[in-house]
Amino acid sequence: MPNLTPQLREEYQTLFDTCAIRPERKSAAESLASALVQNKSRYQVVGDQTDVPWYIIAVIHNMEASQNFKKHLHNGDPLTARTVHVPPGRPLIGNPPFKWEDSAIDALVFEDFDRVEDWTLPGSMFRLEKFNGFGSRGHGIHTPYLWSFSNQYTKGKFVADGVYDPDAVSQQCGAAVLLRRMVDTGEFTFPVNIEPSTHDEIKAAGATVQFSNTVKTIQATRLQKLLNRFPGISMKLIPDGVAGGKTSSAVKEVTGSFLNGDPRL
Repeated sequence: MPNLTPQLREEYQTLFDTCAIRPERKSAAESLASALVQNKSRYQVVGDQTDVPWYIIAVIHNMEASQNFKKHLHNGDPLTARTVHVPPGRPLIGNPPFKWEDSAIDALVFEDFDRVEDWTLPGSMFRLEKFNGFGSRGHGIHTPYLWSFSNQYTKGKFVADGVYDPDAVSQQCGAAVLLRRMVDTGEFTFPVNIEPSTHDEIKAAGATVQFSNTVKTIQATRLQKLLNRFPGISMKLIPDGVAGGKTSSAVKEVTGSFLNGDPRL
């Protein structure tokens, strides 16, 4: 599996910068992107609980469930039961029928999207391609999962698990193409860099966190990501949302004291 090297970052950036929707696909791509924007508030609700940008959730919803809010974000199976296709048996908690938001949160956490710290353009492209798989690279094409309907893709796709057809043409608009359209219409902008965090940001974020060895919160996840971006921090944290001893020690390293008056951790 590839790593997000400087060369791969440059590849993603170049492909995105030069991406153009094929004229015969333009109307369809624009319609799909517009529909995603109309449901932005629903995607933001899930984003607020997972620390995943709304537009990333939106394009996954398009790719996996054709924007249908009656289907699991994991794979498009109906919400009336747990998932059957990969990954099967999700969500583990709760009983069907599931709310779309609850299932979507489960899907993103299952794929560790909540732990992603790099949502720059290259970081986003890498994570989306990884989500679907890097198999197209072995066949010398840009994955249709990202680039279908654009000048960056002509033909070739997996028509079944492990079955590649070099002449098959994807009929689904690629995620990067939808993102490109939304960027062009001013719906969002990718962060350019992963900015270093500051002492004041960490102190403010930490003030909202419940420090515990067992309780998982989105506030703790965000604090852990800020701590990882603090210049010179001695230990990198896994942003798992559980603000236990390592997180508390990292806060003390930055601020000089334990927050919320909790010296036990």
